[in-house]
Amino acid sequence: MSRGAAKIVGLAALGVVACAVPFVASSFHVFQLTQIVVYAIALLGLNLLTGFNGQISLGHGAFYAIGAYTTAILLDKVGFPYWATVPIAGALCFGVGFLFGLPALRLEGPYLALATFALAVTTPQLLKVNALERWTGGVQGLLVEKPGSPIGGVLDADQWLYFLSLGVAFGLYLVAWNLLRGRTGRALMAIRDHPIAAATMGIDTALYKSLTFGVSACYTGVAGALGALLAGFVSPDSFTILLSIHFIVGVVVGGIASIGGMLFGAAFVTLVPNLADRISQAAPWAIYGAVLIAFMILMPTGAAGFARAVARRLFRGGNQPI
Repeated sequence: MSRGAAKIVGLAALGVVACAVPFVASSFHVFQLTQIVVYAIALLGLNLLTGFNGQISLGHGAFYAIGAYTTAILLDKVGFPYWATVPIAGALCFGVGFLFGLPALRLEGPYLALATFALAVTTPQLLKVNALERWTGGVQGLLVEKPGSPIGGVLDADQWLYFLSLGVAFGLYLVAWNLLRGRTGRALMAIRDHPIAAATMGIDTALYKSLTFGVSACYTGVAGALGALLAGFVSPDSFTILLSIHFIVGVVVGGIASIGGMLFGAAFVTLVPNLADRISQAAPWAIYGAVLIAFMILMPTGAAGFARAVARRLFRGGNQPI
């Protein structure tokens, strides 16, 4: 079997498993699977910015929070249908990300990382401001009504939300794949690798960087909106700097400049903390750190890089060592 055929068969098998699992898993495991899908969307958005465009962000938890609060406010205060709040959250985060990307054009590397870090630290505090408490709920946060299933006899609410998130993720992955395989993707990677040469070739680096920041924030905002529907509650303390750190960990673990690896990265940041807590309730973060260190030693290029290396050896020939 050729490498291309094996990839198609693997993707088809993954799709069948993804559609079948909610019917055999418990409600808790369906919740975890949905959380993985939601985080995969956020990680994909961050990887577009960091992996493919070379802009380091430690503040994407802020865009996740904006998306989550947009959905919560539109549902609780305005009465929008839940399905309409998701694209609105994405559009709002696109605007915020684009505007933030404009002044950030003067910053690169660790300086940009610090600016986005400041955004992540500031956002939870702004959500607690008394002037906004009428809309945000202040420290107490807001309750979000979980959407019911439109086909109640077939899917329950948890299963419906899983398939909704899976459908949104699939669509956004297709958009990212098409974006990166064309002229835009080549421009983004040229800016990442050789910004001066890219500008010399006529690429508008300022516009591309700002748009990439906006698109990245849009993806993360959509994830935040779905995350709010999943959790049924939003509060400022749910979006601390730790969430942004989880996102950057997921991108690195999944594989920098990889699309498919983000699903593995999302599974890592969702499941490993729970596993660490079961192993040791006294020092769960020590277990988490040890697992992360071991993983990076064994797979320094992330899960996607490891998978590519294995595939190259498998399809190179039978006389090559694996």
